Amino acid sequence: MNAKLFGKTLMLAALPLAMASAWAADKGHTSQPGDQYLAGAGAGAGKLEMYQSSDANAPAMTKAEFDQGRQIYFDRCAGCHGVLRKGATGKALLPDQMQKLGTDNLKVFMTYGTAGGMPGFGASNEMSEKEVELMARYIQHPAPTPPEWGMKEIRASWKLLVPADKRPKKQMNNLNLSNIFAVTLRDSGELALIDGDSKKIVTVLKTGFAVHISRFSKSGRYLYTTGRDGLINLIDLIDLWMETPTTVATIRTGSDARSIDTSKYKGYDDKIAIAGTYWPPAYVLMDGFTLEPKKVMSTRGYTYDEMEYHPEPRVASIVSSLIKPEFVVNVKETGKVLLVDYTDLKNLKTTEIEAERFLHDGGWDSSKRYFLVAANMRNTVSVVDTKEGKLAANVKVGVKPHPGRGANWNDTKFGPVWATGHLGDETVAVIGTDPAKHKANAWKVVRSLKNHGNGSLFIKTHPKSKNLWVDAALSPDEVAQKSVSIFDLKNLDKPAQVINIAELAGITKGRVTHPEYNKAGDEVWFSVWGPKNGESALVVMDDKTRKLKAVIKDKRLVTPTGKFNVYNTINDVY
Repeated sequence: MNAKLFGKTLMLAALPLAMASAWAADKGHTSQPGDQYLAGAGAGAGKLEMYQSSDANAPAMTKAEFDQGRQIYFDRCAGCHGVLRKGATGKALLPDQMQKLGTDNLKVFMTYGTAGGMPGFGASNEMSEKEVELMARYIQHPAPTPPEWGMKEIRASWKLLVPADKRPKKQMNNLNLSNIFAVTLRDSGELALIDGDSKKIVTVLKTGFAVHISRFSKSGRYLYTTGRDGLINLIDLIDLWMETPTTVATIRTGSDARSIDTSKYKGYDDKIAIAGTYWPPAYVLMDGFTLEPKKVMSTRGYTYDEMEYHPEPRVASIVSSLIKPEFVVNVKETGKVLLVDYTDLKNLKTTEIEAERFLHDGGWDSSKRYFLVAANMRNTVSVVDTKEGKLAANVKVGVKPHPGRGANWNDTKFGPVWATGHLGDETVAVIGTDPAKHKANAWKVVRSLKNHGNGSLFIKTHPKSKNLWVDAALSPDEVAQKSVSIFDLKNLDKPAQVINIAELAGITKGRVTHPEYNKAGDEVWFSVWGPKNGESALVVMDDKTRKLKAVIKDKRLVTPTGKFNVYNTINDVY
């Protein structure tokens, strides 16, 4: 089967969290107090014992092969296709459909990938030929269902390593905390904290596997991480032991997770944390200072459009409102946005907004009133008016939008805008966001820019910058994977400049992803995400000159992916 037919038949789109190799063993990079209390890699859904059902039409598999397939699927595939394989960003992988395609055709897909955003696991050496063949057989079998995870299990997993009253009252280190970068080291299950001023690694902390998101509390003191195994780390940035930031509490909210944030509304600074899980599909409200769990809420229910029950509506992203004491919770499969009022957890009030199905990531417009979230399999960006508590618009964009948080700027022609790149095409959609002063442009695609490739994961600018930086990390073209496009925001009719970031870092094998500015807005940081057993790096570009400023290499930088600057994350600067 050729790649074109392959893409039309299945269009297996995968996000970066689904493309790295299996969980690495602890490499001994850290020796922080409390490490012995942290659950390491292997506690997520991939390691849970599950029932292996039989299907006479599926190719034979031993129990050992089935268990290996479960682990690989969880590590690389579940994020897009779902634990139950019912699809979302990626197509549904239902056994009868997979059996019709057959083992040989499935091996081609997994080896070479598709134009829709699925990486070529075999061609990139992320999976061996034997693993590709095993997975081609595995997905022809019925999907096993992980066990549930309720408050009993959540509370039992909670570890308060340093009580709040035992923590320092003042900063114990000399770090410029507002310009610290939290960098996910995906395959080692760690997080690197890097000083944005000196470009030096401050410390490497053990976390859960494949941290998907890092969020800082409103005060800037605490850092919260959550990853693929559902483990949350609460890190105190102002220090305790060894004058470096330290994990002070952990909890596991499920066996697969993606999102976390804390209360930002005035008077509620740092007080309440919220985490969303993929399995079980739910969100958990916790004490922001200790992670003590307070309430767990299921998101299982009916799709907004066809009103059909869905067993796995996953919480894809969560943001904290600055204008109301609310969390914005985006539920992928049902297409609903929940505005969760956290003023009274005993009598929880939630506004349910019908948006569009397959919600994923998104970000605020420049006013922080409107939240724009990608419904990627519907080629749509949904706009939620959080002040009025209702849907403002559904905007049709390109193929499979994937903005991260997106990018805001004041367009020379159309006024305030927000933009997203796409997994499935080479365009950047620019949407007008000012219904008050630029009504004719509001909630419309006012520009379509041409990226250097498809497979874009992240896009970024800064209020002090005249540039827009766009990656293409999941492009099937190796040169495009390693490069970024830079658009001149004052002259968007001009083609983008394309720079091979990996080449600047001296790395031959790696995907370049996740632009992130420093606090001052004069540097842009990129991850050069190499193989688990290869070389990776962080590259710092001068935003004004677009020239290389620094390359950060260290053996501890194992598969760096997302980077989050303290100041920009707290203030939603993008």
